[in-house]
Amino acid sequence: MRTIEFRDNRVVILDQTLLPEKIEYIECREISCIAEAIKSLRIRGAPALGITAAFALALTASKNSARSRKEIIEALDETYKVIKATRPTAVNLVWALDRVMEKVRASEDPSGTAISEALKIYEEDLEINGKLSRYGAELLESGDIVQTHCNAGGLATGGIGTALGVILEAWKQGKEIRVFADETRPLLQGARLTAFELSQADVPVTVITDSMAGFVMRRHNVTKAIVGADRIAANGDTANKIGTYTLAVLAKEHKVPFYVAAPLSTIDLRAESGEDIPIEYRKKEELEFFSGKRIVPPEADVLNPAFDVTPAEYITAIITEKGVLRPPFKESIRRAFE
Repeated sequence: MRTIEFRDNRVVILDQTLLPEKIEYIECREISCIAEAIKSLRIRGAPALGITAAFALALTASKNSARSRKEIIEALDETYKVIKATRPTAVNLVWALDRVMEKVRASEDPSGTAISEALKIYEEDLEINGKLSRYGAELLESGDIVQTHCNAGGLATGGIGTALGVILEAWKQGKEIRVFADETRPLLQGARLTAFELSQADVPVTVITDSMAGFVMRRHNVTKAIVGADRIAANGDTANKIGTYTLAVLAKEHKVPFYVAAPLSTIDLRAESGEDIPIEYRKKEELEFFSGKRIVPPEADVLNPAFDVTPAEYITAIITEKGVLRPPFKESIRRAFE
């Protein structure tokens, strides 16, 4: 089951808002369709958003291939602006846009270059997922009870995943592990997506509410915690789904190693710390309603940040395709890019 594909001049996206009840794909022939899919979380997860952004440029390039070089680049610039404006926190989205456009501007064949570079980003993500997962699996042992938050599996990437990729690789190696998946309010990516992916792989998974995290960590002997990331600053501060910071604080209090799994493309060297990472705030209706029914009085205000930032001091290590980065993160991150 692929999360996203570019084929026959279409971007084909698995609609994750329908999981786990229904597996249905959207076929986008227009950039507006891709932008809506990103904004509505039909496609989500930092690496997957990078691939989606690249495929949006590929679609534009394909549709404008008969035009002049100048006109193709103008059309790509317009797509760049539309896709960049969709979601501000996940850095892979802008990283992919910038990477494709840099290649395009240096090419005499902007259409072909945009398509080939987008496909290259997709193929690289498959390889990166595998490398990262193998490095991370070395940190897990048989008997581990692992707690995770949100979804960082194949649904969030082009391959096996990041945080879930580590878990799945360890399971594949024969390590007997169990997973507690935080439901991840308000859109339940943990309950709907993480539990779905782990169940498909026959990995034992138990879904808990976010507010149970501390209780479960203490009473059910959690041994490791692992999450993905949407943007990592140069000092190791990490933005991920709202509730990650809480889990990290609980992990430190209970002396549970707290790992972040993410490709190097999720590290934003321009962000010196978490203070430089923009946080997306989503519409209040996501909290006001549940299954179509209002659960918050209309007189009450609602705050709905999509992400929080976990300070680097709460993170045991960052698992990447270049290996496991450990504190001090400023130094280990710098070395990873050399």
